[in-house]
Order: sequence, then structure tokens, then C-alpha cells
Amino acid sequence: MKNFKIYAYVLFAGLLGLSACKPSIVQPSTFSAGPLDLTRYISVGNSLTAGYADGGLYLEGQQNSYPSIIAQQLQQVGGGSFTQPLFDPSQANGTGYQSLTGFDATGSPILTAVPANAVTGSATIPGFGTVPIFAKYTGNFDNYGVPGIKLANVNVAAYGNVNPYFARMLPGATGTLNTTYLSFVTASPYSFFTDWLGNNDALLYATSGGAGDTLTTKAVFTSTYNATVAKLIANGAKGALASIPDVTTIPYFNTVTYAALLAGVQKSAPTVTGLYINALVSPLPAAATYAARLATPSDLFVLTFPTALLGSTTAGVGTYPYGLDPRNPIQTQYVLDANEVANVKDYVNSYNGTIRSAAAANRLAYFDAFTFLNGVKSNGLLVNGASLNSGYISGGIFSLDGVHLTPRGYAIVANEFIKAINSNYNSNIPLADVSSYRGVKFP
Repeated sequence: MKNFKIYAYVLFAGLLGLSACKPSIVQPSTFSAGPLDLTRYISVGNSLTAGYADGGLYLEGQQNSYPSIIAQQLQQVGGGSFTQPLFDPSQANGTGYQSLTGFDATGSPILTAVPANAVTGSATIPGFGTVPIFAKYTGNFDNYGVPGIKLANVNVAAYGNVNPYFARMLPGATGTLNTTYLSFVTASPYSFFTDWLGNNDALLYATSGGAGDTLTTKAVFTSTYNATVAKLIANGAKGALASIPDVTTIPYFNTVTYAALLAGVQKSAPTVTGLYINALVSPLPAAATYAARLATPSDLFVLTFPTALLGSTTAGVGTYPYGLDPRNPIQTQYVLDANEVANVKDYVNSYNGTIRSAAAANRLAYFDAFTFLNGVKSNGLLVNGASLNSGYISGGIFSLDGVHLTPRGYAIVANEFIKAINSNYNSNIPLADVSSYRGVKFP
């Protein structure tokens, strides 16, 4: 397993004292469901909803998903049972994940792969390729979080054949599946739901450096989102929607910085004054044309960028020092450049306008995750006297993949959903004790 070399020390200041500028969590004095029927709560969404963490889906992460935490709080005001499609304890590693096993001499974390033990085979899908097959879950459940799913995928009948996370929920063999996600989640009666679909419609483009995926068009997002909400409330169910975070603010894009990379290179090559990247020439809707240019602090390098390649004459196109010569720039999959950042921000703002309008039009609760998580990045968050932030590893909120959350981060999200529900429906559902959930697990 690669060690992710980061040219910046990871600071461990511990849990700091009180800070007046940081929000704290206040519990309501009395608890009640108010007008809500919480007989059956279902959760709709992607990897965040499933409890994905540390680069994989595994049992501990599933058990600490934000829907599971919400359900525990709902049960204190009369909510029903909540079942998740968990991996069996004998397959607790799930699809495999990363663990923190130490730090190198520079203070950079050493990550080690925990191997998967819930992969049962593979299947070849014509026109797509080979996909893994994960251990099936049989029986009813209430958490419909599917890692990798886009809003744009929810009405694709064959989607389960190319997404093994969805396939493990469905009866039948991969290659023969023909059930849409939206029809699947609405097939059995429910009285309340949370919906956090839409993240991957921007995130997958961003994490691929704009090279391995596309942004869902604004028109498709709007029409599909509104149709999805209409389907979810068709039986009279109440619920909560959540906006899409500003994906450019997560640790995945803010840990390996331009300044740190350049400083690392200059230790052995002090005459180097800049790094070259292969960058998008102009934002959408212009044609996707790329050209080499000098990087700036506005260009975001991915957490997994292999920094040891800088200066190599065999990396990239070879011959010329990688990233130090315009003839061999850093490849686009390692950088979300400034124009790609502009694309992501523009589309996320549009998507969130759709989500906000859908919540208002249908009188649903609305968790503004975009504003909340931007606030956490700017100001931190004070919870039960503990100071948390969006920093990689040290912040306590984001897991080792720099995208998904720790159990503590999922507890924070659960509470923000509950706050939005309480505000919208005049209920008093108790908040979870965030301090009882762990951050990053240290060796």
C-alpha cells in the first residue's frame, strides 16, 4: 500500500478549549416527535449515507452511519426500528479500507490497506467491463445508501449491474438486474425519509481532477431531483433534504498544497521557482482544451498525488523532469485546476438552488450542508468543549480518505439533520452525543 507523502506536518494540537466564535450544540429541554409519524424511517443517498469511510465500506463505518445515528435519536420519541444492510461480522472488512499505522520522519501519515473480505467474485458487463461482486445482503432494511450513485442514475434500470454496492442489495445475479434505485427505495411503505442524493454528480468529476467523470447537466439534475422528491412524498411521507457541500473545501483538495509541494522540491532543487500542470484552458461550456501552464495556489492537488514523482524523468511522458518542465506537466487527474474549480462551484450552486427550492415548495426540512461545512472549515466547531475542524486527520471530522467522515463527523451531520427537522416540523428530537463517537483511529 502506498504511503501518502504530504509535504506539510500534520499537527496534533489535541482538543482545544472553548472559543467564542465557534458554534456549540444545545439540547432542547423536552423531547417530542411533534406532528411526525416516525413508524418507518428510510435514508436515501450515496456513500455518505451508507457510512463509507477511510476509502471503503466496512462494518464499523456502516454501524456509525449518520442515518443509523438519526434513527437512534428518533427512537427516543417513538420512532420505529432501523435496519441496515450490514456486512456479516465474519466479513467486517467489507470492501477493504485504509488504516493509520504511523507517521514517517517528516510527520506524514503512513496508511496501510486493510484487505477486503466481502468480495465473492467478479462479473464482466458488456460495454462496461469487469465489476466486483460483494456479499449479498438478504432481508429488509431501511438505509438505502449506495456508494458511487449519482442522482442521474436513480432511474437507470440496469444500474445495479455496474454498481456492486447496489447489486448486493438486490435479489438476482449481477448482469441480470433490472430494478431502478428510485423504484427500489419506494417499493415498501415508509413514513419519514432523509435524502442526500446529488453529491456524486459533482464530487466524481472533482476527485478525478476533471478527467475521469463529467458533471451532471443542470437541466438533468433539476428535472431528476424534482421527480425524485415527488416520488418520495407521493405516499404522504415527510422528510428532510440536504444540500451538496462545496467539495473543493474538503481535505482531499486542501492537504497537499501547491506551496507545500514547491517547498518540498526546493529543498533539493532550490532554483526551481514553479510547478507545471496540464490545465483546462477555460471553464464550461467551452470545449475541454488542456494546456501546460505554471500552477498557482488556486489549483487544488488531490490528497493521493504521488509527490515522489516530481522531477522524475520517467514519469508522465518521460525525458523531461515531471512537473518541472512545461513539456512534462503534472497530469490533470492529480489537479483540480482553477477553471475546473470554477466549473464545480458553478454546478454545485445550481444543484443547491434546485434542492433548496424543492424543500421550500414541498415544506420539507432542509439541512444546508454547503453553508454548515463551509462554516466548519472557516471557524471550526465546538462540541462539548472539544474543538473540531476540517483538517486532515487532526480535525476529527474527516476520515483517512479526505472525503468521507469519521463516526464523529457522521454524528455531527446527524445532529444537523435533526436540527433542521426540529425547526421545520416543530418537533423536539434529541441530539446525539457527538463526543461518544470517535474521530480518526490512531495506532
